[in-house]
Amino acid sequence: MSTLLHTRELTAFYGDAQALFGIDFGLDAGEVVAVIGANGAGKSTFLKSLTGLVKAPREAIAFKGEPIGGLPPGEIVRRGIAMVPEGRRLFPSLSVEENLLMGANARRPGPWTLDRLYAMFPILSDKRRHPGTSLSGGQQQMVAIGRALMSNPELLLCDELSLGLAPIVIREIYAALPKIAEEGMTVVVVEQDVATAQRVSDRVVCFQEGRVSLQGKSGEFTREQISAAYFGV
Repeated sequence: MSTLLHTRELTAFYGDAQALFGIDFGLDAGEVVAVIGANGAGKSTFLKSLTGLVKAPREAIAFKGEPIGGLPPGEIVRRGIAMVPEGRRLFPSLSVEENLLMGANARRPGPWTLDRLYAMFPILSDKRRHPGTSLSGGQQQMVAIGRALMSNPELLLCDELSLGLAPIVIREIYAALPKIAEEGMTVVVVEQDVATAQRVSDRVVCFQEGRVSLQGKSGEFTREQISAAYFGV
């Protein structure tokens, strides 16, 4: 495998408050990596730093060997990184299909088209003319995933896919991940549910108070080890 993305001593701030403290992180092409940790551990800030939504030092983030820290979010999408944001963030004035097509603005070539997405999530085809925000939470999450895939990224970042969803819907959402990864796409999933994170990923990285507290293959840690890294006890 080749290294697709890495961070070196990545820091992030909200004003004077520091949220990330020297994050060293590596990601090989084709991996599915889960980032876990309690609320406020820095997981979402980490993803926002990778996508330009939170400023980062230029050399602290490299994608395909090129420094991208602090680049505008649109430029980062054009380079091949897309994010499914926490809370879906659909455009309320747009239909399902219009929301999906927003992701195609990057004009990157690749396998993901409307037809391909509708084959993976048939309910979206049925509701393509409906307002995006009129759908159930799980269906909105499918739209958010589809919108990101429509940019045909090489790296897909998913922030709290399961947040606020029923267990049966969470299983349906995560069932799509292997189909996405089959294309050779690399995926980072931020997830608070440790069992789900371990089940869907190749590796787990645990954040605690803005620092990496544990990382390794998903199946190699005991519940006690993860609990200690998660809560610092």
